[in-house]
Amino acid sequence: MLRKTILFDLDGTLIDSTSAILDGFDAAFRAFDQPLRDHEVVKSLIGFPLDVAFEKLGVKKEKTSEYINAYRSVYQQIYIKQTSLLTFAKKSVQEASLIADLAVVTTKSSKFSKPLLDHLGIGKYFKVIIGRDDVVHPKPHAEPILLALEKLSKDKENAFMIGDTHLDIMAAVEAGITPVAVSSGYESKESLRQFKTLLFDNTYEAIEYIKNIR
Repeated sequence: MLRKTILFDLDGTLIDSTSAILDGFDAAFRAFDQPLRDHEVVKSLIGFPLDVAFEKLGVKKEKTSEYINAYRSVYQQIYIKQTSLLTFAKKSVQEASLIADLAVVTTKSSKFSKPLLDHLGIGKYFKVIIGRDDVVHPKPHAEPILLALEKLSKDKENAFMIGDTHLDIMAAVEAGITPVAVSSGYESKESLRQFKTLLFDNTYEAIEYIKNIR
């Protein structure tokens, strides 16, 4: 049987790096003597590229690169230690690898993603990792998904994108592959339901469903 293709988002889909992300944002605002932003608001922006998130938090567009540098200077020191796999993530990836070629498509920098996945013991299952620094247009644009498919030498047939936000759904639709939403991350079930797509509580349920698609 033809092997499927499964692309995974990271934050809120496979991993929980909330603590490191919040510390990174706090450090960036402190670096410029700005008031810290409400953590619930920051969490609602996880999944967006950093420049977009900082703009949504009130940083002027021309200043976002400075804030990103301040964020990363702290984040790179703490993210390995402060990130864990979500429940079922390892089992999901192991199961998925039996039926599909796997890739990660994230708005996190790929230079952070690869060491992190290796540290968490699941890096070996992914043939390709596409991060923010690998594309011009991040999710919700189709570019990262299309690049992942190209690097995997796979077409759009039997290809799925699993993610926890509308950015993942929109990117999958734009790229012409099947979106699969999970409510294990940063966007509510109510919000995800508006997109009329497949919706599961976690990646394991999603993989079990995909496994049975003929």
